[in-house]
This record gives sequence, C-alpha cells and structure tokens, in this order.
Amino acid sequence: MSVGYDAFDDPYAYKGSPTLKNKLGLRDPALLEAFELEMTTLRAREPLPLGRYDPNHYRRVHHHLFQDVYSWAGKYRTVRTAKGGNPFCFPEYIDGEMKRLFATLPSAMAAANAEVFVAEMARFLGELNAIHPFREGNGRSQLSFAAMLGERAEYPLDFSRVKRDTFLPAMVASYDGDLEPLVAEFRILLR
Repeated sequence: MSVGYDAFDDPYAYKGSPTLKNKLGLRDPALLEAFELEMTTLRAREPLPLGRYDPNHYRRVHHHLFQDVYSWAGKYRTVRTAKGGNPFCFPEYIDGEMKRLFATLPSAMAAANAEVFVAEMARFLGELNAIHPFREGNGRSQLSFAAMLGERAEYPLDFSRVKRDTFLPAMVASYDGDLEPLVAEFRILLR
C-alpha cells in the first residue's frame, strides 16, 4: 500500500487516490492491504526462487511475492518516493546502486562468525532499504531475501521473532547510519 509514502504524480496509483493500481482493480485501501497480505503470505510459504544472490535474483523474489497483486512486481520503480520526509534512491540510480550493494554480499556470506554475519546483514539491509527499489513491498522482499541469505551462510534467521515496535525503528535508524539497533535485532533473530 502507498499509505505513508510521499510520491508526486504517482503513475502507480489511481488518479486522485493514494491506492496503488492492482490486478483486481481494488480502490479501497483496506481491501487492497488485506488482499496484498493474503497473497504475499501464501506466496512466502512456497519455495522462493533460486538464484545467484544478485540484483536479478532479488527482483525475482519480489516478483514471486507480489505477482498476484501488481503487474509491476519485480520491476524497479520509476517514480521518486520518500517516507517520513526521507527520500529513497532516485529511480535513475537504482540499477547502479543495486549492483554496487550486491557486489558487497560475498563478505556477508563468508562471515567468520555469527557476530560478523549480523553486522554485515544489518549493513546490507540498511542500504537496501535506503535504495528502496520497488514502489511497494520492499520490507517483505528484504526479509524474505535476508532469510535466504541466512540459510545460505549457515546463520539461519527466524523472522517469526520480529517485533514491529523495535524492528521498524531499527530500520529507520539504519537510514541515518546508526546500525547498532538493527544489529541487536538480527542477534535476536539468529536461530
């Protein structure tokens, strides 16, 4: 849903409405939110796409989760957007920033111990969130991808332990470069 996001002349939303255009044509934000949650929850229970842990793989994960809701699932956004006055990466830089960020993943994947892994994951997720490559669904895609990374690096993460009242503020703090709250959250998620 677009609620809480700042976007101007948003081609993703119905004219005169903050509701994102969707495959069912739902115009009621509450109905769209419920439909989106139901469909992404069902898709998250299926095996996520395999890949090389690169930007294209990440795009396939987003597409997998949101394919039933949005025609643009898995495609980088083309509109400038912000949340709470904090601007996300301008669309013309998303591709380059994603390539730059994903080139740093090998250090997270080869972490010598769990503490190094959680620090690398906090850094990676904080930067990925600031890029915010999709118009909607960034958070769910981030967590799904992070779970895959944890399994691959042999530091599995249990996202059923996420507490919104502490995790979301930790993500906001990471936007400003303060990674300690997010590192603390990842420590809790380690299985």
